[in-house]
Amino acid sequence: MKLRSLLLLSTFVLIALACQAVTSGTTQGGSPAAENVLFKDDFSDPSSGWDRVSVSDGVTDYVDGVYRIFVNTSNTDVWANPGLNFDDVRIEVQATKVGGDDNNDFGIICRYQDNANFYFFVISSDGYYGVGKFVQGEQKLIGSESMPPSEKINTGNATNHLRADCVGNKLRLYVNDELLTEVEDSDFTSGDVGLLAGSFDQPGTDIHFDDFVVLKP
Repeated sequence: MKLRSLLLLSTFVLIALACQAVTSGTTQGGSPAAENVLFKDDFSDPSSGWDRVSVSDGVTDYVDGVYRIFVNTSNTDVWANPGLNFDDVRIEVQATKVGGDDNNDFGIICRYQDNANFYFFVISSDGYYGVGKFVQGEQKLIGSESMPPSEKINTGNATNHLRADCVGNKLRLYVNDELLTEVEDSDFTSGDVGLLAGSFDQPGTDIHFDDFVVLKP
């Protein structure tokens, strides 16, 4: 796995939609013992505030009770945000690869400032992982030169439970309840959350996300 140069899917449209505040997603108090839940979404309500974009380069939209990110061009990252703001959080989601090459990446975004500044936590369907950031549009991994492999990742057309902790300057990535890495960075202290999927040489990355939750750490 290698990092790629950034190509945005319909940047203007994504930003315009992401700026909408979410009021229809289930927030703290919406379920029993929810004092630690800051926001959650099972994507059953297509009006809960996430981006809904369909262009030739790809798709970010609700479909059949999940949230789909489809990448229809090579060497491209596509992401979506609900339009919220948090500082220290723990984010969890179920992510399932349903199409495309295993040489991909997908995962969680935290402390999203704008389309050129945020943290990302990703795995790939061929078993690699990484934590990184965009700073002024420049993409780089944190704590490593490349994405290392892990046998804890379910490969191929499989489901993985992802967790990202953004607490102070500590950034942790878990997969299937196993800690993969912890790194430190202090560029961003708060911002939006989100989901991301990307392709490398082959287009067609198709990831379905479900049971997204943001918790107090």
